[in-house]
Amino acid sequence: MTEDKELLTDIQDAIANCMKCGNCMEVCPIYKELNLESQVARGKLALIEAVLTGKADITEGFDKRLAMCLSCKACADKCPCGVKADELILRGRQAAVKARGLHPIKKNVFKLLSNRKLFDFTLRMAGLFGPLQMKKLPRRMAAIARFPVPGLDRKRVLAPFAATPLLGQFPTTVKVANPKMKVAFFAGCTINYVYTDIGQSAINVLKANDVEVILPALQHCCGTPVYMAGDVDMARAFAKHNIETFAQTGADYIVAACGSCAEAFKLEYPEMFHDDPVLDEQAKNIAAKTYEISEFLTDVLHFRTDSLGTVNSTVTVHDPCHMARGLKVIRQPREILKAIPGLKIVEMKEPARCCGAGGSFSLANYEISRKINDRKIADIRSTNADTVATSCGSCRMHITDGLVQNSMQQECFHVVQLLDKAYQAGTDKKREIPRR
Repeated sequence: MTEDKELLTDIQDAIANCMKCGNCMEVCPIYKELNLESQVARGKLALIEAVLTGKADITEGFDKRLAMCLSCKACADKCPCGVKADELILRGRQAAVKARGLHPIKKNVFKLLSNRKLFDFTLRMAGLFGPLQMKKLPRRMAAIARFPVPGLDRKRVLAPFAATPLLGQFPTTVKVANPKMKVAFFAGCTINYVYTDIGQSAINVLKANDVEVILPALQHCCGTPVYMAGDVDMARAFAKHNIETFAQTGADYIVAACGSCAEAFKLEYPEMFHDDPVLDEQAKNIAAKTYEISEFLTDVLHFRTDSLGTVNSTVTVHDPCHMARGLKVIRQPREILKAIPGLKIVEMKEPARCCGAGGSFSLANYEISRKINDRKIADIRSTNADTVATSCGSCRMHITDGLVQNSMQQECFHVVQLLDKAYQAGTDKKREIPRR
């Protein structure tokens, strides 16, 4: 058996547990749009099984079929047999990378991503010169390309790169007068280079709760894009870098304002280093004190509610896939929003249904991801909410695109931004009270 197929032998029993019932067809966003057996979990597992039994080879077609997955975990969540199809599909991708290597475009992108200094320089330049290529739209954090860009749909709405990354806007340690604890904040690529407003709000909220914030200058991408593409070796390199970087901070906790980034630290890193006892222990220690920010605010910090001001808004909540089905964090964002005076929550019919972003999936498969997103936008429209709250930068960008494409005026924010707005309103109200 070839080395690439050997990567799949230990999952043979897990694949055999799939009884081909088709429950995954009911929840797979891609299957609902394409109606093809090869695009649902059941079909993908059958393809992997065919490779294991020698009835198929790891070809370009195998690679393409396994790439057509949002990794939304809906199939695993729905499976009556407990088959974690998303993880098995990921193992299939890993075997494909071993057999065929990465696609040339991904290989070049990941090569840039792996060079922290070059990656940082490139995205800083994108922030400085981005206005020459991207035209801002008359709404928050939205822009379209002025000129054609290879691989990018001309009508697609993106968010502009920040002129100054988040880590360049703050000192390494953001101090408070009487700190309750020290928290190391993992910015991640999207918040550091694009949605710095989310990072600013996260820091503001932590400061409002007397938390000292450490921003490690050497932090790098969490590695999720690489890991999801099947390149385990490069993903391990990203994980090792971040584990060692955050272990040196001495922070009481590690907080991320992105479900995917928090999932990488909390769930993926501890599974990567079973062959290295030292790193394995470090990864588990890091995982034990890592939280998504809404989870941290509600379950660990017990955030202040006495200083919140009024935010008059009707909000509907989109639960990112890696938050709802990965971290199982659903209650906490709603607890935060319910604590804000004046804010009303109106739930969608399917708040945890994938929006179609899937990280880089929507870049490579825009038309399909757009159709998936249209269903999400229709659900948003039915609530009559004026604001969409989510906990993922990628979801925020894709939902904003959908709102623009469907001529809707709602804005999309991170949950922590709305909490920050409430703290600011509370401070402003306090200033307005006349002294006696």
